[in-house]
Amino acid sequence: MYHVKEDGAVAMSTNYPSDLTDEQWQLIRPLLPKPAKRGRPPIDRRRVINAVLYLNRTGCQWRQLPLDFPKWKTVYTIFRRWRLCGLWEQIHDALRRRLRRTVGKQSTPTVAIVDSQSIRTAEGGEERGYDAGKKITGRKRHLAVDTLGLVWAVVVHGAYWQDHDGACFVLMRLREQCKRLKAIFADSAYDRNGLPDWVRATFGWVLQTVLRPVKAKGFVVLPKRWIVERTFAWLARHRRHAKDYERNTETSEAMIYVTMIGLMSRRLARQNRF
Repeated sequence: MYHVKEDGAVAMSTNYPSDLTDEQWQLIRPLLPKPAKRGRPPIDRRRVINAVLYLNRTGCQWRQLPLDFPKWKTVYTIFRRWRLCGLWEQIHDALRRRLRRTVGKQSTPTVAIVDSQSIRTAEGGEERGYDAGKKITGRKRHLAVDTLGLVWAVVVHGAYWQDHDGACFVLMRLREQCKRLKAIFADSAYDRNGLPDWVRATFGWVLQTVLRPVKAKGFVVLPKRWIVERTFAWLARHRRHAKDYERNTETSEAMIYVTMIGLMSRRLARQNRF
């Protein structure tokens, strides 16, 4: 297969299920910085993004990227450079705003749902610990999502942090994103250590806990809380998230943005097709 590069040349393209379609690329391309006019010939950034999406979906190591992608060192260097300058998050935020508008919602939500997921680490690295409740040594992924399940804040921290303490990190980031927020839904773990009072005094939001029915047995779908659980399920489809393979938490957070970029760009491309 072939595709047209940014400079107008025709290049060989890969044919993996994780690759960007032409419609997805047209959504992401305007969000990238302009290639430098001096220096080395510019790398085909569509192939670089395809390589990152492939790694994220399959869970392979950087050095195990197929040879029809650019060299793994080149892909990793660009991935890291974009992580350090915040470009992955910027692309994610732009697609999220656009997706919300296509379904008739305003750019920012008034309701958010918060939850965490404990996950084992594979490579050690910084910020890891033991979650006594889940009996897992590793990290926690703390997410704040809207009613569509789209991510608004993500913080990866050591699993030794209790949910009511780790929530402070994700809520501080949420304040930077959501100016219209009024209410947050969470489970009973967030109703401890005076967290609801702190949220009201600090942000002016209402933190409402959704409790499990007393006589319920087995799996029960709980109002609002199922939305963030579905988001965790979206992440679980990507094998890079089966464990936390990253040495630092910033890379773990960037991989979550990469996952959501792929998901949201597919939805937008599908909607634009009809």
